[in-house]
Amino acid sequence: MEQNKESTVASLQAVKRESGKSYNQLAKETGLTNVYVAQLLRRQAQLKPDTAPRLREALPDLTEYLMREMMRPPLRSYDPSLIQDPTVYRLNEAVMHFGESIKEIINEEFGDGIMSAIDFYCSVDKIQGVDGKDRVVVTFDGKYLPHSEQKSEHMVSRPRPQGKQ
Repeated sequence: MEQNKESTVASLQAVKRESGKSYNQLAKETGLTNVYVAQLLRRQAQLKPDTAPRLREALPDLTEYLMREMMRPPLRSYDPSLIQDPTVYRLNEAVMHFGESIKEIINEEFGDGIMSAIDFYCSVDKIQGVDGKDRVVVTFDGKYLPHSEQKSEHMVSRPRPQGKQ
């Protein structure tokens, strides 16, 4: 399965490269975020039927086989050696360095809970800083999910004593 994913990703990346389009261009043409387009072309996200025609229009060289593959639920995984790439390492370092403070602010603003990575949007943007130099903006836009208080009376899978049902 992993070998098939690798060859599919290589084919998808070749189609993108041959198109000469950037992820930002593809995002505009499909109505998706630039990161989601990249996820699709890396088989880290599933292409939905409503989006397929727009992606096909943006990348007409996508074969029927590649379109079918992209519409299958992907194996969301990553190569552990990816952390060795300096960009990925720095992103990880930033999240680790600021993570405790981000968590504290989430708890202060929302309560005890987390940010979803499923109901989640991500984008990368280029802006100019006040000094005129290029800056990278990474946006994580995730749904807030409160932690549940685990009351035994709410646990539907727990067997109930006879007569209490």
